[in-house]
Amino acid sequence: RPKRATAPAAAPSAPAAPAAPAAPDTARPTALAIAHAGLDKKAEDVTVLDVRGLTSYADYFVVMTAESDRQAGAIADHVEQTMKAQGITKVGVEGYEGGRWILVDYGDVVAHVMNRESRGFYDLEGLWADAPRFTVA
Repeated sequence: RPKRATAPAAAPSAPAAPAAPAAPDTARPTALAIAHAGLDKKAEDVTVLDVRGLTSYADYFVVMTAESDRQAGAIADHVEQTMKAQGITKVGVEGYEGGRWILVDYGDVVAHVMNRESRGFYDLEGLWADAPRFTVA
């Protein structure tokens, strides 16, 4: 009677290495504070995009809509005042002169205050479609 082929014995496996502890997400509270500051000034469609691992220059984008250029300036000003009161200073700001898209950079978090037309045209949510997101209300 012919011998049956047997599967080779599996090599003993090494014990699994413990998972490295996840680094604390220090930018998320900043993103949420920016989102809430925008809501204080009646920003609409406030969305937080988690771009960690998708870009090297930020962890979160906070995107919000203003109904007018004047409101965009008021939202950006209030975001800056709120963050400054929490001891968080901006790295830079751009777009105040036009008001259609004001960008306030806090390093790990970038706030985008946009009028409806600019938000639709630039479609940051579409551009960063792979980013997990949540709406803040």
